[in-house]
Amino acid sequence: MKADAYGHGAVPVTRALEAAGADGFCVAAYDEAVALRDGGVRSPILVLYPIPIAWATDAARRRITVTAGELGQLEAVLAVVAMHPSRNALRIQMEVETGLGRGGFRTAELVDAAQRIVAARGVRLDGLWTHFQAPEDRRATSLQLERFEAAAVALHAAGIRLPPRHVAATGAIVQDGVAAYDGVRPGLSVYGLLPDELHGALRPAVESAFRPVMSLHARPVRVADLPAGWGISYGPSFRASRPSRIATLPLGYGDGWPRSLSNHAEALVRGVSVPLVGNVAMDAVMADVTDVPGTPVTTEDEFVLLGRQGGAEITAAELARRRTTNSWEVVTGMARRLPRVYHARSGPEGIRTLVSGGFG
Repeated sequence: MKADAYGHGAVPVTRALEAAGADGFCVAAYDEAVALRDGGVRSPILVLYPIPIAWATDAARRRITVTAGELGQLEAVLAVVAMHPSRNALRIQMEVETGLGRGGFRTAELVDAAQRIVAARGVRLDGLWTHFQAPEDRRATSLQLERFEAAAVALHAAGIRLPPRHVAATGAIVQDGVAAYDGVRPGLSVYGLLPDELHGALRPAVESAFRPVMSLHARPVRVADLPAGWGISYGPSFRASRPSRIATLPLGYGDGWPRSLSNHAEALVRGVSVPLVGNVAMDAVMADVTDVPGTPVTTEDEFVLLGRQGGAEITAAELARRRTTNSWEVVTGMARRLPRVYHARSGPEGIRTLVSGGFG
């Protein structure tokens, strides 16, 4: 659920998954965990990155599980808990450095760190985990699993009871032979998306099972007929080569539609693909709707910039390629001021806006 549930809205998405039976949730930052608790989420929450030391007691009080991956930080957390005990034991999970290169204990440090947790008052060893660097690379993943198993063996040999273990995120889950252990951490797949590097590499039945959750819609704030030679947007990097009908859509790089897509993307209207022209502004992109069949496009027409309309579709993976990034960034980059409308099979269930703040 980190990064506002990959741009989808952390509280409403988490509450929906909790109601559907999810065992618990992961976030990156402590504030994200607090936001979920304040939003009514009662299930276990794990913060994947180290938290500020002073907040350790608060984490125990809120029943938020923290991660340890560095000995000095762990010692400081244990000292704070000892000085300010809470009614709830602080749950600590240990990250193992197996090859990602950005966090976690090496095997040589792990036993010492685990012994400190087990011996300390007011804390509990709650989990052991790692993260794969490239799950599509079977050789590299096997090596990481070997290191993770070696860490578990070292803990067992030291007389430490092994806590629940988890290693697999989306990239590993959707492939055959997943190392499930005691749990998995689906991320991108929760939102109906597959890692870009796995498109075409999975069994067709697996790929076809995913349906993107997010789509981006807009209605024009203006549709105008402009003469040949007219410049569009700041710059301008586009001038009409003929009399053109231009629709202004009220979103831009302030909403997560990046300037790098200037003159380099399309939208769908009436099931037809139309070019987005001119430089993307903070609050506007323009679509050339001159060639849309039928009556002229008006401000009553709905445009789709991400998602499906009729038989046409614009995917996150396609936008990622055009931006030379990945699908994670496409959806996560959708800014908070874009209203989120949540749907169930029966229809719209709620909306989140800057004014409403929450979900209702």
